[in-house]
Amino acid sequence: MERNAADAARVLWTCRQSGTVITALPEAIRPRDAIAGHAIQAALPAVADRPVVGWKIAATSAAGQAHIQVDGPLAGRILDDFVHPIGATLSLAGNRMRVVEPEFAFRMGAALPPRSTPYAADEVSAAVASLHPAFELPDSRFANFTRAGMAQLIADDACCGRFSFGPAAPEAWRTANLAAHPVHATVHGADGSVRYTREGEGSALLGDPLFALTWLANELSSLGTGLRDGDWASCGTCMVPLEILPGDRVVADYGSFGRIEISLSD
Repeated sequence: MERNAADAARVLWTCRQSGTVITALPEAIRPRDAIAGHAIQAALPAVADRPVVGWKIAATSAAGQAHIQVDGPLAGRILDDFVHPIGATLSLAGNRMRVVEPEFAFRMGAALPPRSTPYAADEVSAAVASLHPAFELPDSRFANFTRAGMAQLIADDACCGRFSFGPAAPEAWRTANLAAHPVHATVHGADGSVRYTREGEGSALLGDPLFALTWLANELSSLGTGLRDGDWASCGTCMVPLEILPGDRVVADYGSFGRIEISLSD
């Protein structure tokens, strides 16, 4: 099983590096369930020879779950070279999803290791060092990711793409209503004009960004992994993903939590 997991991770990593896609993993190494998918994902850091710096959650909304035909959220690893500075220009070469997701992300200040009892939201919140506005530019190594199935999507690192984390929000976030916190996004075209705007809020993340983080802590605990001090945890898009084109510039305004932007190229 371990050899099959590494072989499958290698296929998916090759796709990621080359910007190519596959219909499905080869039959002999295709995961049949979530456990097998997680084993493949767990092999990714060694195959890529890159350290894990955090985690992401995919499909935190009912609409997102329906879109990729899964019945719940998915956790994925963020490797160090998936992270780019805020304000950077990211190439869309090889990216087929062509969306940007404004997210709520946390930086852990204490570990939440695996244990037999679930973590409560107040325990998880106490372990957080800071809250950050963030972007993910997700992608999949499957030609039709909406039909790949949960096991293969987990193996594919939960459609993990590239991330930009903004500066830490003021400490007042701890007493704010994160579920109701609004986010306003603007997509500017290559000529600088506004192509469209979109609104979102924290409730899109399993009802509240801290609920999403608590789900992640307990999911990783059940997998025997856990969150570490210093890990990033990007907890899912707070709005319908933003469709983007090469040359676009995306701005997400989180009000008192900060404003971030990113540009896209060919």
